Amino acid sequence: MERVYRACLVIIGNEILSGSTQDANLAFLGEQLNEIGICLDEARVVPDIPERIIQTVNEVRANFDYVFTTGGIGPTHDDITSQCVADAFGVPLLLHPDAYKAMVDFYGEEKLNEARLRMAHVPEGAILVENDISIAPGYQIENVFVMAGVPKIMQSMFSKLAPTLVGGKPVLSKTVSSEAKEGDIADGLGNIQREFSDVDIGSYPFMGRGGTGVRIVMRSTNEMNLEQCSLKVLQLLEEFS
Repeated sequence: MERVYRACLVIIGNEILSGSTQDANLAFLGEQLNEIGICLDEARVVPDIPERIIQTVNEVRANFDYVFTTGGIGPTHDDITSQCVADAFGVPLLLHPDAYKAMVDFYGEEKLNEARLRMAHVPEGAILVENDISIAPGYQIENVFVMAGVPKIMQSMFSKLAPTLVGGKPVLSKTVSSEAKEGDIADGLGNIQREFSDVDIGSYPFMGRGGTGVRIVMRSTNEMNLEQCSLKVLQLLEEFS
């Protein structure tokens, strides 16, 4: 069977949970990883509580091929992700010489204060992930990739690490829409799902000015089965449209 590579995203920050900041990284990572053939299988939002971050990182790194974290690596007191990741791996947090040099070159010695210097510290053994926008790097330690929460900076970091990631076949997707009602097609859709077990079928009702209906999204690495499945779904929808 085709090897399936699975990833988990850990979104770190009280601002996400409070609603004061809306996460924009999940959709980006899901799409980008899919193109590499890595399935973003789970996402968790964790508050700025050290014990919760450490527990989550240790749990997911043991259960997924890849773990990506976003948020909490800035210069302020509540940016605690790096220390937590170091604690999760049981290693010290150290000033990385390459990160230090990059930040000195960018800010100059006179502007590289203690707050900014915090961003040059990474867990012992970590590999830096470049950041072309604000210079302070992300990093990789084993299968955990630690990135910024600011979307543009996170995307810059991801573009650097993406070529190093190993995946399987990209997941293909087909979407069909209809004015059919979910209650009418539920049984038939369940039968199709059982027939095409390697196709993930999702049903999403919608409501708008143009009326109501349902959108069926099908995803699979098997192009032939995806096509056959979509034909069966279209036939079902036509019966109730």
